[in-house]
Amino acid sequence: MSDPIPVIIYTDGACAGNPGPGGYAAILRYGSHERVLQGGASLTTNNRMELRAALAALQALTRPCTVILHTDSEYLKKGVTEWLARWQRNGWVTSKKEPVKNRDLWQALQVAMRPHRITWQWVKGHAGDEFNERADRLAVAALNTIGVKGQPDMEEPAAAVPE
Repeated sequence: MSDPIPVIIYTDGACAGNPGPGGYAAILRYGSHERVLQGGASLTTNNRMELRAALAALQALTRPCTVILHTDSEYLKKGVTEWLARWQRNGWVTSKKEPVKNRDLWQALQVAMRPHRITWQWVKGHAGDEFNERADRLAVAALNTIGVKGQPDMEEPAAAVPE
């Protein structure tokens, strides 16, 4: 990870109803290069779409990178930086002794994070940050394609992760 230029990622998820149709988007920027990822599901939750956006972005990286990942989801940021290690230690149950929701995505995200050095940045949503606003528009556009005749359900199951 000697690359001095970090990959800058902005992610967002959107849902019409919770649960309901949802979309996610990630904008990956590296120097002058940019890549946009989008997807969604016909029946999902906003939190799943937030996780799916980060997962898709990290899975798209082809080598270990220094990453600055921006999210407006406190669930995603706190999940990664505060809760994830404890959940795993406690057998994937919360402090309330309930099963961790979205365990499949959290586990897949753990695997996707391993090769990278990631700084997680929370950004306030709908507050004028150019790339956060753009990621939001892209996520909403993705959810609006769900249910359109012939449009497939784009949320695939998270990759199986050994415990």
